Amino acid sequence: MENFEFHLDNFMLYCESKNLSRKTLSSYEQTLKLFQFYMEREHSITEVSDVRSGHVRMYIKYLRDRGKYTVVSNERSLNVNYPDRRTDTGKDISDTTISNYIRNIKVFFNFLYTEREIQNNPVQKLENIKPNRKKKPLLKREEIIRMLKQMDTSTFHEYRLWMQTRLILDTGLRIGECCNVKPEDIDFKYNSILVTNPKNKKERYVYFSFKLGRELKRWLKYRDRFSDSEYVFPTIRGTKQDIRNFERALRKSGERVGVRVHPHQLRNNFAKFYLLNGGDWVSLSRILGHSSAEVTQKHYLDFTEDEIRIKYNDHSPIQGLDI
Repeated sequence: MENFEFHLDNFMLYCESKNLSRKTLSSYEQTLKLFQFYMEREHSITEVSDVRSGHVRMYIKYLRDRGKYTVVSNERSLNVNYPDRRTDTGKDISDTTISNYIRNIKVFFNFLYTEREIQNNPVQKLENIKPNRKKKPLLKREEIIRMLKQMDTSTFHEYRLWMQTRLILDTGLRIGECCNVKPEDIDFKYNSILVTNPKNKKERYVYFSFKLGRELKRWLKYRDRFSDSEYVFPTIRGTKQDIRNFERALRKSGERVGVRVHPHQLRNNFAKFYLLNGGDWVSLSRILGHSSAEVTQKHYLDFTEDEIRIKYNDHSPIQGLDI
C-alpha cells in the first residue's frame, strides 16, 4: 500500500468514527482519491509529506483547464459511467465545486498535521475561493397552485406526492428528512415534527400549520389502509421512499403543467415566503437546521425587485400615518 493511500484510509476511518454522513464521507473520498491520482500521475508523488501548496494550486488549475468529468481516479470507470457521452463534459467547473475540493483537501492535510504525520502543512496558507452566489430559482405562487391542482389524489402515489409537496412547502424540510418522517415524530398537539439531521445527527423541530395538520391526519388514515410501514410516506410495499423516486415524480408532475421544479426549490420557497411574511433570520435558521443565522442569510439574501417592493409596502414608514 502506497504512503498516500495508507493515510487516506486512516483519514476515512477517522471520519467514520465521527459518524459523518455517507454523503460527506463520499465527498471526502472522491476528492482525495482524484488528488492522489493526479499527484502520482503528474508529479510522481506517493508520499503525503512531499506535497506542497504549489501542487494543490497546480491541481486546481489542472481541473479548471480540463473541465467537468474529465478526471477520474479509475480509468475502468470510463467504460461504465461514459462521461464522454454527457452534454456538459469538458465545460467549466463551478467555483462552488472548486471551493469544495479545496476544503476537503484542507481537512485532510490539517488532520495529518494534527496527527503529526507530516511536519509541514501544505494547506496552512492556501487561499480559499469565494464562489459567486447564484440566485435561488423560486416557484411562482401560480405555478405551485397549478402543479398541486393537477395531482391525482385518488391514487396512492399522487396523493403521497401531493402531501409531501405541501409538507415541504409548509415546513422547509429537506426531501431526505421528509422521507424519513415516522408517525411518532409528529406531535399534533404542538403541530411539530421532530427531525434528526442526517448530516450532523442533531435534532430540531419544524412546525406545520393547522390546515396541514388536518391534511396529515387524513393522509395517515389513508396510508394505514395500504400499509403498516414505520414511515409516514412509504412505498406501496411499505419500505422507505427513495429520494430519487420523489425527485423524478415531482419533476414529471411539474412537466405536465409546464413547471420546472426540484424538491429543494420547495424548501427555498418556504424560506423566502417565511421572510417575506415577517419571519426573522434566527427562527428561520433553527427551522431549516442551519448552523447559524449567518449561514441562512448567505443562502437567502437574494430578494428579487418585486419581493423588495412588496416588503417595502408592508413596512413603509409613511403608509400607516393618518396624515
